[in-house]
Amino acid sequence: MSLFKARDWWSTVLGEKEEFDQGCLCLADVDNSGNGQDKIIVGSFMGYLRIFNPHAVKTGDGPQAEDLLLEVQLRDPVLQVEVGKFVSGTEMLHLAVLHSRKLCVYSVSGTLGNVEHGNQYQIKLMYEHHLQRTACNMTYGPFGGIKGRDLICIQSMDGMLMVFEQESYAFGRFLPGSLLPGPLAYSPRTDSFITVSSCRQVESYKYQVLAFATDADKKQETEQQKLGSGKRLVVDWTLNIGEQALDICIIPFNQSASSVFVLGERNFFCLKDNGQIRFMKKLDCSPSCFLPYCSVSEGTINTLIGNHNHMLHVYQDVTLKWATQLPHVPVAVRVGSLHFPDYSQALPCPGCLCFSDLKGVIVTLSDDGHLQCSYLGTDPSLFQAPKVESRELNYDELDVELKELQRIIKDVKSQGVWPMTEREEDLKVFAVVSSSLDSVSQATNIEVGTDSVPSITVKITLQNRVVLQKVKLSVYVQPPLVLTCDQFTFDFAVPDMTSVAAFSVYLKKNYIPSELEGNAVVSYSRPTGIPRVIQCKFRLPLKLICLPGQPSKTASQKLTIDTNKSPVSLPILFPDFASHSDDDQINVMGFRLLGGSRVTLLASRTSQRYRIQSEQFEDLWLITNELILRLLEYFEKQGIKDFACSFSGCIPLQEYFELIDHHFELRINGEKLEELLSERAVQFRAIQRRLLTRFRDKTPAPLQHLDTLLDGTYKQVIALADAVEENQDRLLQSSAGLRSATHLLILLVRLWQKLSADQTAILEAAFLPLQEDTQELGWEETVDAAIAHLLKTCLSKSSKEQALSLSSQLTIPKDTSRLKKHITLLCDRLAKGGRLCLSTDAAAPQALVMPGGCTPIPESDTEERSPEESAELFTNHKHLIAETPVPEVAALQGVLE
Repeated sequence: MSLFKARDWWSTVLGEKEEFDQGCLCLADVDNSGNGQDKIIVGSFMGYLRIFNPHAVKTGDGPQAEDLLLEVQLRDPVLQVEVGKFVSGTEMLHLAVLHSRKLCVYSVSGTLGNVEHGNQYQIKLMYEHHLQRTACNMTYGPFGGIKGRDLICIQSMDGMLMVFEQESYAFGRFLPGSLLPGPLAYSPRTDSFITVSSCRQVESYKYQVLAFATDADKKQETEQQKLGSGKRLVVDWTLNIGEQALDICIIPFNQSASSVFVLGERNFFCLKDNGQIRFMKKLDCSPSCFLPYCSVSEGTINTLIGNHNHMLHVYQDVTLKWATQLPHVPVAVRVGSLHFPDYSQALPCPGCLCFSDLKGVIVTLSDDGHLQCSYLGTDPSLFQAPKVESRELNYDELDVELKELQRIIKDVKSQGVWPMTEREEDLKVFAVVSSSLDSVSQATNIEVGTDSVPSITVKITLQNRVVLQKVKLSVYVQPPLVLTCDQFTFDFAVPDMTSVAAFSVYLKKNYIPSELEGNAVVSYSRPTGIPRVIQCKFRLPLKLICLPGQPSKTASQKLTIDTNKSPVSLPILFPDFASHSDDDQINVMGFRLLGGSRVTLLASRTSQRYRIQSEQFEDLWLITNELILRLLEYFEKQGIKDFACSFSGCIPLQEYFELIDHHFELRINGEKLEELLSERAVQFRAIQRRLLTRFRDKTPAPLQHLDTLLDGTYKQVIALADAVEENQDRLLQSSAGLRSATHLLILLVRLWQKLSADQTAILEAAFLPLQEDTQELGWEETVDAAIAHLLKTCLSKSSKEQALSLSSQLTIPKDTSRLKKHITLLCDRLAKGGRLCLSTDAAAPQALVMPGGCTPIPESDTEERSPEESAELFTNHKHLIAETPVPEVAALQGVLE
């Protein structure tokens, strides 16, 4: 028996395949019995109206026949039921039933029975109102401070409030700017109606303002609706809550104030009478219904909140006081005082609780008709645990067992919580990239121009050891590379099965990706229920996005890579790009990237250097990386283990900064275009509303060129939407180029400072964030925060810098000057011996120590210069080759002459 499970006192299931909502449940003394006991009134969308008076039963017994006082089928669906003083001339309680096009008020009465089947109950129609608009919900109360009776206000689906003074119709008013109806409640203390509009803001309207205001659409009112006269309808106060509301409830806090409770989709709010927030609470689960009520002590307000996890939470203000489990998802919850017969004179029964009255019973209703009366706590348990015979403990055996357990724990810790061998035995994943391109390209819907786009087939092989269900394979490649299929699902019904997933990869856009690596991720659950994830990476060939081309003699962007071994013939390194007609030129090779860019690779005849040159800086990355990888593979096959590459030129920061500025400019343009598109969309909707008002008017009026203005605004919206899409495509292309340039910059810094793998990983984590580049959180602010953290910790030069606090909120910057200054500082401190690390020692003030115990180089005035001036210390691409010794320059330039 769980303490946190609602105790079922009485429950039943209403009908078959009937539907209910939050307005279908009401608790009140509807038959005016005078004993203070509430009856349960339930209406359904099938048109059934039921009234229950539950009785206490033995545990395990179902509901009794006499619990159902009345069941009648009405012709229309029941949207809401309420009980109040709705009939003039009497203060007796009556039942109001809201249908979609009708409001009915009934009196419920009972007749004492003289036979064994007991009392009889019946309902009598007192009056009804036929509605001209489809109803959504209603509220009631002493509108205008009237005494001794309740008025009814109905909200229609088009946002009109219709007020009924009992048997007569009073007036109707349209709420300004209403699109969809929201929950509606009445505050007696302030005499105002409170609702939540489709703009996701709480709005309050005074009853007097509604009564004397001029209707926004009074010319269309029917004979039943009286014409309003007077002032324009204005809102008393508003509060933007940022989400749609599910329900509103108003509870008197004390004699001088009341509280407005609003249940949102993720939060619930408590507001003062004037719209100020008293408090709010963020909910962990999606709520389904709520009910605030005054606490019996401490002057606080308790709130019952049901959610879609079959839970009912009890909050005291914002503090969770209790959580209980329900057998269903409640859509309506009420608290009342029900009558239960006194069984205290009967024979004692363990399953029968002897209460004559139960105050504070919780009544819940689900959308499929589960009605339950429950209470919190537990039933008394009659079970007593038997006494356990005492025995003497053998401490020697316990010591041996303890040591054995400690040994097992130590072994598990040394292997990890989930040993890798065990994970690999469950499922093995292999990726094989075809050695040749597809004979028939699978590329479709490409935007590369006149070039024929090739495709290549990749096969992912999965081998299981145990039975696995719903194994999901997801494949990812860098855009603009696309896959013919990126999602696969497998079921391994028997052990030792082999499944193969085959797909093709091709280039879709007219720019190159930043990486040729793909990633296959397999997710599954072990038979024990533990989820597992396996990753398998594969590398695509360069010929997928590159074709052989003619070498270029001139280029604006040049890089030189130094090695410690003699240069290797380029046709040997790149046999798939070698041309048999140019066997005499073994030290030069041209590449033409799909999309038009050309890259030239040269190998020095006399020195151990390679030059890569192109017209665009970002195009150098893939060829440079491919060259280094193939050199490492070549010398590894030759058995040479001491091969190394280095870079002794200037870091090309100026070209890198130009790409950053271009990317940032596209982000700013996108933000401006979206703002302008939003303004035009608002203007378009405003013109539509004006035209709709003119067309609804029975008296024709001139359009005053509103149709021309609507057509012009529509064309502007379409043009701006096209501009936003075009700017987004350009931003994606710029992001890919900036990512390629970032990879190249990290490679050059690694070769320049001979960084280890761990230091390179830190640099990649700072410059290459994992999240996608969006308007809300972009590359510039993310990288700037990461580099600032490195400068403040492991690359700091004094304790003063470590004391600086970094901003905890990332917002789009005004410009890129701060980012460029931080990048320049990072290169400057790496050049002076700074090293990247993530250990706790980095928090201490760091004295930059050069290898061999040399003293650090004093800081220069680099940090006080502008980013452009600072970049000149590392950038001068026109002299990257000219600054090298003259014989090497002559040898490299002589290759093409």
